[in-house]
Amino acid sequence: MITSRLSSKSQTTIPQPVRNALKLREGDELVYTFEPDGRVLISRASQPVDDPFATFDEWDSDADRKAYADL
Repeated sequence: MITSRLSSKSQTTIPQPVRNALKLREGDELVYTFEPDGRVLISRASQPVDDPFATFDEWDSDADRKAYADL
C-alpha cells in the first residue's frame, strides 16, 4: 500500500511509484473522478485543459461554440 500525508495547507506529495505509474512530469494536470462508493480515481489528463468552458458542458453545443468563437 502506498500512502501520503495531507499537510496543514491541504497539500500532499504524490509518491514516486504513483508518479512513475502515471508517467507524470512537472506541469502535468491530474483528473480526479469521484466514484459513488467514495473512492477517488486519479489519472493523468490526456491533454491540458485550457478551455474555460470545459467544466460547463451545458454550454458545449455547436451554437455556443459559434457564438463565443470571436471572444
